[in-house]
Amino acid sequence: MRRALSIHPQSRSPGAARIEVEVARPRPSNLVLRYIVTGAMDELYLPPPTAPARVDELWRRTCFEAFVGALPGAAYFEFNFSPSTQWAAYRFSSYRTGMCVAAEIAAPLMEVRRTDSRCELRVCLALDRAPLLPSDAAWRLGLSAVIEEATGARCYWALAHPPGAPDFHHAAGFACELPMPEPL
Repeated sequence: MRRALSIHPQSRSPGAARIEVEVARPRPSNLVLRYIVTGAMDELYLPPPTAPARVDELWRRTCFEAFVGALPGAAYFEFNFSPSTQWAAYRFSSYRTGMCVAAEIAAPLMEVRRTDSRCELRVCLALDRAPLLPSDAAWRLGLSAVIEEATGARCYWALAHPPGAPDFHHAAGFACELPMPEPL
């Protein structure tokens, strides 16, 4: 399924015209995301590719995010993916509570493609060791992006925004339900 992100009402982005995310759950414990940004890429800060590595505070620069929890439940994971191929994974027991590094999450497979008018980041996550995400349950997703302009200004994109300041952890942002895949 493909979902469009919307820009936060308090944000402006002269560079990014549109952001979409393709979401798939090809197997019960796998999640595949493809973030597609279209616009003037020269007006955005897109970090250069580096060796894939787990890095904290990626959200301070251009970063794509996924918040994933099982239905029902308050616990969730936060995943951060940089166009540099750096990444992070955190576990929360409930809304912004009990944050810890999700060391059980293996490094995702990431692929980046860029042109003058488009940036695509494809991410494949194996979540079979994620105890909060049972393979026999539907998952709820919050999909978002922090986009840094070449000027240093940041704008915030998400499936849905709660009232007030940008808050990707808020339950209102978990606006996509991903059912368990059909057995083969």
